[in-house]
Amino acid sequence: MQDRPINLEVVSPRLPEHESFFSAAAAVDRLVELYNQSTGFLCDRFTDAMRNGHPGVRLRAFYPEIRLTTTSYTQVDSRLSFGHVSTPGIHATTVTRPDLFRNYLLQQIGLLLRNHDVAVQVGPSETPIPVHFAVAAHPGMTVPQEGAADFNLRDVFDVPDLSTTNDDIVNGVAKPAADGAEALAPFTAQRVDYSLARLAHYTATDPAHFQNHVLFTNYQFYVSEFEAYARKVLADPNSGYTSFVSTGNVEITDPEAEIPQSPKMPQMPTYHLKRPGGAGITLVNIGVGPSNAKTATDHIAVLRPHAWIMVGHCAGLRNSQSLGDFVLAHAYLREDKVLDDDLPVWVPIPALAEIQVALEQAVAQETQLDGYDLKRIMRTGTVASVDNRNWELRDQRGPVQRLSQSRAVALDMESATIAANGFRFRVPYGTLLCVSDKPLHGELKLPGMASDFYTTQVSRHLMIGIRAMELLREMPLERIHSRKLRSFDETAFL
Repeated sequence: MQDRPINLEVVSPRLPEHESFFSAAAAVDRLVELYNQSTGFLCDRFTDAMRNGHPGVRLRAFYPEIRLTTTSYTQVDSRLSFGHVSTPGIHATTVTRPDLFRNYLLQQIGLLLRNHDVAVQVGPSETPIPVHFAVAAHPGMTVPQEGAADFNLRDVFDVPDLSTTNDDIVNGVAKPAADGAEALAPFTAQRVDYSLARLAHYTATDPAHFQNHVLFTNYQFYVSEFEAYARKVLADPNSGYTSFVSTGNVEITDPEAEIPQSPKMPQMPTYHLKRPGGAGITLVNIGVGPSNAKTATDHIAVLRPHAWIMVGHCAGLRNSQSLGDFVLAHAYLREDKVLDDDLPVWVPIPALAEIQVALEQAVAQETQLDGYDLKRIMRTGTVASVDNRNWELRDQRGPVQRLSQSRAVALDMESATIAANGFRFRVPYGTLLCVSDKPLHGELKLPGMASDFYTTQVSRHLMIGIRAMELLREMPLERIHSRKLRSFDETAFL
């Protein structure tokens, strides 16, 4: 490998200066144009360098950005939790994949224009695009590992930089940029690109397939039920659903079409029942454990879903519960430990009324029970999430005392993590669990323990989650995104 000086001439594409826009559509079109020019430049130069060797210069292109400058405090509808900045000054964000985020950008920029009546500026930022992310959207293009090329890749191209890929904005510790600009959106472009790449890896589906309503489960049975429901609604031309996507990006529109089995299942198999505008439902089988729950939500959060709900199995902690009963979480006891550094355990995770009502209504619709009768099969209360699946094998006095003091009615390993990350990322969240065992009362999760009632309830459980999402889909976005999720100084973008 030939040694070359690092301080080479920097060559970048010629891009237009910042331009003001009073049209959200025109602003997004310019973002697409700038992004395509920058990534096209990097892809072309990368291909040439892989074929012909070191180009003799350093090649760099930049993410586009959106900037908003306000000079006065603006009074907006106090019911809105987003779509406006709270203080005068400069607010900016870098943008990646504007084609993927077009609907989101149109909505968020449109609200800024309406609420502040000033133009937004769109132009190139000063943040370089790592070559790995530039080629990610181009099938067939891959960046070789360090040492595979005949020159040092980072001598020629920018590579991912973890020092600028973080959650400082959502964690509330971000500092203003050098020019004083405050964050306009919860994630920077490189943070989004990082998660888009991780999503494709962990779920084996392209991020473009993800829908705005996400269900998480820890039980494979729900996948079969979800596919059966998808085939049913695809057979109904009035359902509004257009296709079903399985792992490996296998997409069907014919309800009778076969879906080939993937030779190697991803860590978090994911399935998408699609509607126009992303209004469908995504199901993610996160498996068992808070680490998986955090990983999935860390990355799905950049897609800015309208809601996510956990529909998994749990241990019932009360003798009055039966296998197959439902638990609607109103509070969480967090002993999962994976988010303690980002969201201290002393931070309360409130129940969100809109999600709670949708889940309760969905249970009533599917079971044909309501009011006081609903209590026969559903408890509301605290759900405890722990990081030790075999907690029953240790001295139980300490854990059981804490569970009793917390008034917990159920225990699992994922729900509190998903809710806490929803709170942290400002994504509306909820939890409806199904009791699969009662370890404190001698009913362990063993073969042959399930009753007919339990089997029936499990088949209903996913449908309840689907019904809840369909109820939320009909609700205006401004109502779903509760002000409970917003802190003192918030980004304008959701």
